[in-house]
Amino acid sequence: MTYKIAIIGGTGREGSGLGFRWALAAHEVLIGSRNVDKAIKAVEDLMPRFEGKEVRISAWTNEEAVEQCDIAVLTVPFNAHAATLEGLKEQLQGKILIDVCVPLVPPKVTKVQMPPEGSAALQAKAILGPDVQVVDAFQTISFEHLLSGEEIDCDVLVAGGNKDAREVVIGLAEDIGLKAWDAGVIENTVVLEGLTSILIGLNIKYKVPSAGIRLTGIE
Repeated sequence: MTYKIAIIGGTGREGSGLGFRWALAAHEVLIGSRNVDKAIKAVEDLMPRFEGKEVRISAWTNEEAVEQCDIAVLTVPFNAHAATLEGLKEQLQGKILIDVCVPLVPPKVTKVQMPPEGSAALQAKAILGPDVQVVDAFQTISFEHLLSGEEIDCDVLVAGGNKDAREVVIGLAEDIGLKAWDAGVIENTVVLEGLTSILIGLNIKYKVPSAGIRLTGIE
């Protein structure tokens, strides 16, 4: 099954990487931005990566993209997280929101620092209410992997929302060649988001660009 996917803040590296992968997997991708000119530029920059393949990817404001979509994906920096959600609250009702944000607090980005709500996903749920299925995923997948076009040797943990929403997100992960696992309820998102700070620290310590995770012991 294919979806119309809106990427809120899709001009950033993570949003562009996810959009690139989903467009290759035949989903329709709506790159959103507060400034539509930035979204247009992001789409133009991505097009050469498709090497002539026919894809469906277009540029919109965040509001326009979310109004049209089946599934929304939030990839803005955490300092814009709450304000962005407040501005899109009406358009997101009744939809799945994949929250890719991590509550990083510069300059100590290797230190796990959660907001008062407990995680970015829990903050999103508090803002959006019960009619939006907020699901955490993709925090541990680097944009370098996504934009490389190569096979990604990482797993994805998916938490939040209800079981049906998690299954949809697991399917989207599998569409771009990832192995995804159901990590349970939204309270568990504190672990998913915290892993990003740990991986950043590992990248720095071991001088690698994109450490990831792999789950073992399950057939």
